[in-house]
Amino acid sequence: MISPINVDFVRTPFTLKIVAFFFLSITFFYFGSHWFHGFNQLIFFSDSQSLNQIVTLSPNYNKSFNISSLIDYHPPPVAAAAAPYPVVPPVVAVTNKVYGSSDSDYVIKKFEVCPLNMSEYIPCLDNIDGIRKLKSVEKGEKFERHCPEKGGGLKCLVPPPKGYRTPILWPRSRDEVWYNNVPHTRLVEDKGGQNWITRDKDKFKFPGGGTQFIHGADEYLDHISRMIPEITFGQHIRVVLDVGCGVASFGAYLLSRNVLTMSVAPKDVHENQIQFALERGVPAMAAAFATRRLLYPSQAFDLMHCSRCRINWTRDDGILLLEVNRMLRAGGYFVWAAQPVYKHGEVLQEQWEEMLNLTTRLCWKFLKKDGYVAIWQKPFDNSCYINREAGTKPPPCDSSDDPDNVWYVDLKACISWLPENRNSANVTRWPARLQSPPDRLQSIKMDAFMSRDELFKTESKYWDGIIDSYVSSLDWKKLTLRNVMDMQAGFGGFAAALINQNLSSWVMNVVPVSGPNTLPVIYDRGLIGVMHDWCEAFDTYPRTYDLLHAANLLSVERKRCNLSSIMLEMDRILRPFGRAYIRDSLEIMDELQEIAKAMGWHVTLRETAEGPYARDRVLVCDKNLLGA
Repeated sequence: MISPINVDFVRTPFTLKIVAFFFLSITFFYFGSHWFHGFNQLIFFSDSQSLNQIVTLSPNYNKSFNISSLIDYHPPPVAAAAAPYPVVPPVVAVTNKVYGSSDSDYVIKKFEVCPLNMSEYIPCLDNIDGIRKLKSVEKGEKFERHCPEKGGGLKCLVPPPKGYRTPILWPRSRDEVWYNNVPHTRLVEDKGGQNWITRDKDKFKFPGGGTQFIHGADEYLDHISRMIPEITFGQHIRVVLDVGCGVASFGAYLLSRNVLTMSVAPKDVHENQIQFALERGVPAMAAAFATRRLLYPSQAFDLMHCSRCRINWTRDDGILLLEVNRMLRAGGYFVWAAQPVYKHGEVLQEQWEEMLNLTTRLCWKFLKKDGYVAIWQKPFDNSCYINREAGTKPPPCDSSDDPDNVWYVDLKACISWLPENRNSANVTRWPARLQSPPDRLQSIKMDAFMSRDELFKTESKYWDGIIDSYVSSLDWKKLTLRNVMDMQAGFGGFAAALINQNLSSWVMNVVPVSGPNTLPVIYDRGLIGVMHDWCEAFDTYPRTYDLLHAANLLSVERKRCNLSSIMLEMDRILRPFGRAYIRDSLEIMDELQEIAKAMGWHVTLRETAEGPYARDRVLVCDKNLLGA
């Protein structure tokens, strides 16, 4: 029989002290772990789906470990295939668990290399099976996004072409690139006589000409400025869209005038225009005026340019020019250089009259025609739309239409209303607009923890500190950083901080569809960007970015997407010897490192300024040349 408990012993002061100490220990451990878990985090904004938490780089950045020695990556030989692209890329990586789930017991084997004929593969533009299912292609539908079905995306590493070399550095790359990096001669054959592009042994060279500016892009830009002196490049005109850009010489030469140009063209018979542009180090992406809105906000561009862009602007009640009108800033300019402007054949004259009639109904002011260039200006407010005769087409859009809603949204044959308070036109000159909180900041739909203006200023200051630490601690000025992408751009603070550091780079600011649409603010600052869903592939060629930056993105998107799919897309668009910075929660870093190792990346995990108890880390990833 067990003896009863000695009650007197339990009541002794010594026993009571032990019990009290035990409970105090548990209490301090509980509060301490919760306190350090969220220590010193700066939260800018959130919505119902995401919570962005951004932290600075640790001054103890050298307290890191490098697991590159653990990567023993030797890609298998690549066999070229005859078919253009497989309908669904082969599954060549083996896992015993799908990435993105909450458990941690996963193992991944190395991703193999895709066939060599996929070296320029763009998943959502080269989906042959999806294009074949289209009911019609007469309006250019085949040049729009048609992504593989769920589970049919990229599962291998897209290889470079044979003989690929590290790209020539900017600013030399504006004028010449390696032939082996974009080994296509059709543009030389088609456009060699128009001063676009020539081949000189192992290089392509870009004389700076174009179909309509045979005396060079600089003279062409001077001609526009002489026509309309109010078009002050680098002051009132900061953000431009070049439609049907060719090899993007228009945008390349505007860079020296402090103008940032989004150069767009479809992936069509004039092959690899966008690839050439990005290889040169000029902002560009594949896009087509067809049946859907382009992925840019309303009132975005100060000037839009079309030089022989082969677009019928007056078709279908002017629906394509109405898309230009949506994206053109109030008071912005449309520059058209095409045969109907300067040739007098009967058909061309009819096209010119149709263009004049349509632009008049759009309330655009025809400013001047000089030689082969015609220029219009969009109105500053809605007064002209209101005062048009009843029944005039195209009609104004319904008041319920959101002109900033662009993700898989069909074109609409209506005129987008300008904001009543004219805040879309109320932007200061460059460079002051970079740091000025724009009026449209107040209309962004998001939950904020402070005033919008304070939020904007805080984000800018915060990223200034982070980029300053990157430059000083990680020798960013010694890196090749020309084409940069911020995969979760917020208000564009990361891009603005790069400009403040005078780095020779431009930034593609990507606003994910899973968060608040801050894209209008980015354009109002004088920056460029695009809406995108990271569960799908981006509309660019492989090997087009030197740096990818993802802050608090993957931990959010893993609830919607497969993490390995996002990482494989990052590998596709990242240049060999390029770098990715992933700032995110510690809980997903093991998973990310395993995927990175499987892709052959070398990775280093670094602390942030909050120290070892913080919830975030910075994963620095370096991509090597496959087979090197």
